[in-house]
Amino acid sequence: MNKIVKEDVSVFAKDFALSGQLTKSTFLVTGATGLIGSSLIRCLLALDEQIKIYAPVRNLKKAEALFDEWQKECIQFIECDLVEYDYGLLEKIDYIVHCAAPTSSKFFVEHPVETFEIITDGTKKMLQLARQKQVKGMVYLSSLEVYGELHDDSCPIKEDFQGYLDPMSVRSSYPMAKRATENLCCLYSSEYNVPVKIARLTQTTGAGIAKDDSRIIAQFARLAAQGRDIVLHTTGESARPYCYVTDSVSALLYVLLKGTSGECYNVANESTYISARGMAEYIHEYVNSKCLVKVELADNMGYAPPTKLRLDTQKLKSLGWSPRYGLKEIHERLIKYLKSLD
Repeated sequence: MNKIVKEDVSVFAKDFALSGQLTKSTFLVTGATGLIGSSLIRCLLALDEQIKIYAPVRNLKKAEALFDEWQKECIQFIECDLVEYDYGLLEKIDYIVHCAAPTSSKFFVEHPVETFEIITDGTKKMLQLARQKQVKGMVYLSSLEVYGELHDDSCPIKEDFQGYLDPMSVRSSYPMAKRATENLCCLYSSEYNVPVKIARLTQTTGAGIAKDDSRIIAQFARLAAQGRDIVLHTTGESARPYCYVTDSVSALLYVLLKGTSGECYNVANESTYISARGMAEYIHEYVNSKCLVKVELADNMGYAPPTKLRLDTQKLKSLGWSPRYGLKEIHERLIKYLKSLD
């Protein structure tokens, strides 16, 4: 395990207050090779080595390479198509955390049908499994993109608010699918009493990101580590909060164990709210002054429409959750991690 990742997991295991509720539990975690899925599994196993993990994956070798030998003893990888696999073959499942979904804007634009179907079909399969296995709890990972286009950030966005989404836009394949599956979760909770909760995550980052992670904060941290200029391909008006990966993992588990079925929860650190342009300038001023900020506008790169998403997280905090990592700490940990890969 990478040393920075190991440090993060150790801090999480030491501080997580609900660990006693998970003793000897069995989890099914989709998206186990992604940042959140892999981090969740590491954190769970750090809490209790008697936790068992089922992890359906597309590429077994890629999945096994992410985990240490002792961890793999607690994980049963299932190389399969997420929708086609017969999960009835598995023994009892206590909890499902459904992380799997496309995450690349370029993929959303180039493969919009596949984007929509992967999200909706995969989530329906997990909801059916949760019903069949009578799980204690399920969390579905949604996105702040369900809020659509907003340009007034004077009031934080609570979970009952919805902004505009253009159903005729190809780029809407991702947020429209997320909206549809949130509703499906609500329906399964209401009609079949499936104990599913929805986590609307802001952009999550941290130690463990892929080397080719193309999201803004990852790109900017990489440039900061190298002392290179930051080039914006938009005006940088879009703004959102961020969340460090182990803070997100903690939030998911709080929602899983203490959240209300059929409801959704914003997951973010409100104090990190910043625009893309603001983050570039923050890096120049506070992280690496060698990184100059330049603007070179470019079209057709798959970016979401400019929007300002200041999330309200009081509903999540009412469960007892609080974030550890602010913007400064996020950049410090992320840059340390990127440098450790050299």
